[in-house]
Amino acid sequence: MMQSRRIDPLLRRAQEHEDTVARELAERQRAHALQESRLDELRRYVDEYASSQMAATSPAQLANRRAFLDRLESAVEQQCRNVDSSRQHLEAERTRLLLASRDKQVLEQLAASYRAQERKVDERRSQRDMDDLGARRVRAAQQASEAEGESH
Repeated sequence: MMQSRRIDPLLRRAQEHEDTVARELAERQRAHALQESRLDELRRYVDEYASSQMAATSPAQLANRRAFLDRLESAVEQQCRNVDSSRQHLEAERTRLLLASRDKQVLEQLAASYRAQERKVDERRSQRDMDDLGARRVRAAQQASEAEGESH
């Protein structure tokens, strides 16, 4: 009996787990947004640098400029990989939250079902008690009227 009380600690733990995963997801979203903004900054810098008309007066300066652009482009590629990796982690966290949420919902439904059953049992018990009390009052009244009838 009182299965709903036994499920309460499980429900509390499920809620705590869901809250923890939700916080981790929020952190993962912030980290992902940071990775994306770094990528945007890098791309802007590459565009600005590539389109700037720096006077290259010698082949060495042209070579340096080309080498620098190559390094910037490889930094952009690396940052793209970072963003992809970050996106995968973000999706994994979203899935974890979905699962934690589902686990908690199952426990909530189970607890609600147990509580409904317990209420029905309590209502039946109360009804039986009321019926017993009514029957005792009827018997007492009959006995009293019989006793009164005998005394006349």
